[in-house]
Amino acid sequence: MAHPQIKFGTDGWRGVIADDFTFANVRIAAGAIASYVRAQELPAEGLCIGYDTRFGSRAFARACAEVVADAGIPVLLSHDIVPTPALSFGVREHQCAGGIMITSSHNPAQWNGVKYKAWYGGSGKPSIMAGIESHLGKPAPRAERPAEIREIDFLPAYLGAIESFADLDLIARSGMKFVIDSMYGAGGTILSQIFTRIGVEHVQIRGYVDPLFPGINPEPIEPHIRALGEAVVAHGCHAGLCTDGDADRIGATDEHGNFVDPHKIFSVLLSWVLRRKNWPGAVTRAFNTTKMLDRICARHGRELIEHGIGFKFVCDYMLEREIVMGGEESGGIGFQRHLPERDGLLNALLLANVMAEEGKTLGQLVADLQAEYGEHQYGRIDLHIPDEVKNGAIARARAVQAGDAVFAGMPVLRVDTLDGVKFYLDNPEAKSKPNGAETWLLLRASGTEPLLRIYTESCSKEAVARLLESARGFALGTGTSAA
Repeated sequence: MAHPQIKFGTDGWRGVIADDFTFANVRIAAGAIASYVRAQELPAEGLCIGYDTRFGSRAFARACAEVVADAGIPVLLSHDIVPTPALSFGVREHQCAGGIMITSSHNPAQWNGVKYKAWYGGSGKPSIMAGIESHLGKPAPRAERPAEIREIDFLPAYLGAIESFADLDLIARSGMKFVIDSMYGAGGTILSQIFTRIGVEHVQIRGYVDPLFPGINPEPIEPHIRALGEAVVAHGCHAGLCTDGDADRIGATDEHGNFVDPHKIFSVLLSWVLRRKNWPGAVTRAFNTTKMLDRICARHGRELIEHGIGFKFVCDYMLEREIVMGGEESGGIGFQRHLPERDGLLNALLLANVMAEEGKTLGQLVADLQAEYGEHQYGRIDLHIPDEVKNGAIARARAVQAGDAVFAGMPVLRVDTLDGVKFYLDNPEAKSKPNGAETWLLLRASGTEPLLRIYTESCSKEAVARLLESARGFALGTGTSAA
């Protein structure tokens, strides 16, 4: 029986604190997880449970631990705030049946959530999440006697893994200076402590716990990342490195304080991995990510797999075959040889590693890529609109055929509906530029809220701005497809 206030999406369940995210509902969610683990996994192997900096997270984690232990499943409970990738690493390190993370990632302060991590140290497959949901609303299982709840520090083993993955000696010798921004989230002072220990000059901002995330959502994109850019300029640094609320996503700014979008971060890391490391495997990317990745893969003879939106698709491929790295539009990037999981802290260290190895600032690395693979500019807008407007826009978009619509003066060449509706466009400007980026526009409706996201990529910032406005008019019905 489904529960009206609890729905497990691709990574778990999120809700508004004290509205639907209550202790009663958290216990119901934990009971469903316990039932699933007892039915489908090896319950004696136990569950790891961690929590972030949000209001009530520690208490919610304790409530989960009690429900799980009452079901006879042993619990390793984090003794303190912990990043999501550290919890995922702990699941695999301790060979547990799975893990629960209390976090709402990059959502605003009033939200919290329950993420489920499977035994392999990554997001649960759709079949796992459906299995958990099937137990919602049913009585939580109870054992004759509760299992043990043991508090544990997940950080040492995790830090050992990410520190050995990156070349800390190279970073230490580079002379590079950084600003580190944890956005009041679970990344805390972890990177700062690593840099302090190895002697890397840096400045920490927003590294303390504040569940209100004052003035921002803990999402490493504009406008929330502006304080990082300002600090980079003020302190004369070579880059700014940022992690989101639960530290599984990365954001960055260059030496001039400019936002470096996740597509450029992914591209910088991929180019470095294929040139310098030559690690084997294909590359995966979500449907709404940059086509620059395709060009990098083609240059190095690597297979590029395009898939649906969400890190669960990256995780699935990593469990099935050899994948060097995969990622999504929002800064979630993972390496199979580490974990089938996003890891913002590891990626921050690796960005510093690339800068040190190439002897270049982050801005120079991005400029090099633009010069080599053609200028790629990206944009996204989120339209908070009623469901009927959202659904009407998607229906009209699905009806568009190649050749019968124009956006910002650019005719539609072809349409792809892998995840949302994506238009590939004929952009005359791209033909006048050396190696101009392929122009595309994507409309995608949220399945859980009255929200339509519009994404686009083209060969100039001006083209991106025009395309976003044209698509906005199309979605709202205030303009024509020829806007």
